[in-house]
Amino acid sequence: MSESSESKMEQWRGRFRDFASRLRRGLPFASGVFATLLAFLIYHFALVQPNQLTVEDVNASVAQAMASATPRVSYSAQVYQVIEPSLVLIQVEDKHEETESDFGLGSGVVVDSFGNILTSLHVVQGSDRVTVTFADGTKSEAQIVSEMPELDLAVIQALDTPLIVVPAVLGNPGAMQVGDEAYVVGNPFGLYSSMSAGVISGFDRVFRVPNSNLEIPGMIQFDAAANPGNSGGPLLNRSGHVIGIVTGLINPTNESFFVGIGFAVPINVAVGGMGSPPY
Repeated sequence: MSESSESKMEQWRGRFRDFASRLRRGLPFASGVFATLLAFLIYHFALVQPNQLTVEDVNASVAQAMASATPRVSYSAQVYQVIEPSLVLIQVEDKHEETESDFGLGSGVVVDSFGNILTSLHVVQGSDRVTVTFADGTKSEAQIVSEMPELDLAVIQALDTPLIVVPAVLGNPGAMQVGDEAYVVGNPFGLYSSMSAGVISGFDRVFRVPNSNLEIPGMIQFDAAANPGNSGGPLLNRSGHVIGIVTGLINPTNESFFVGIGFAVPINVAVGGMGSPPY
């Protein structure tokens, strides 16, 4: 073997001895790091358990989510919000020379942008004074501008209307069916802007106006509560559209309280009678 080859071997042996010496010196540190890592892994997987959801946790989360959810507004609440600006309280006075005046109450609904108010004729007929109160609090005397005795309907106008008149949206009675929701908003017994709910009970009924020989055919029958003061007010569908004008109720006794059967003139017939095109 040549001298150059032997010198190279000596160099490689020297390098190997140096590497082995360094490895021996670093072995305790590496062993400590490994031992520490191993201890951490054993502690994490053997002693630290992940949080498990219990049935109580799930129920509490569901209850919290449901409590924070905003419930959908009911149809009846929407109906009231839609019709309330168009509702009118009607007060009438019959003056007598020797006795005190007689007072009466009724309801009405604004049906066009001119401020025409549709109501029942028997509410205002023969009265010496008619006073209307609008939803914004405006109060004014009113006069009858049109009568439809064959339908027991009248159109009245206030002498002083509000700056903003909100006419009701007129619906289509022909689109209604027996069992559909029906709402009555009016002033029963003077309780301003009261609401009752029920269903359509029938169509094409004949209603005999009390204390008269008048019979009105084609009426809508409903079971939403209607009492004295509701006459002339609107009958509404679930969208808040006027489908009829409340005219009267049936009671087998001589009393005037509601027993479950009310009648309304279909709104398409009513507006046709007041001169507007029927639809």
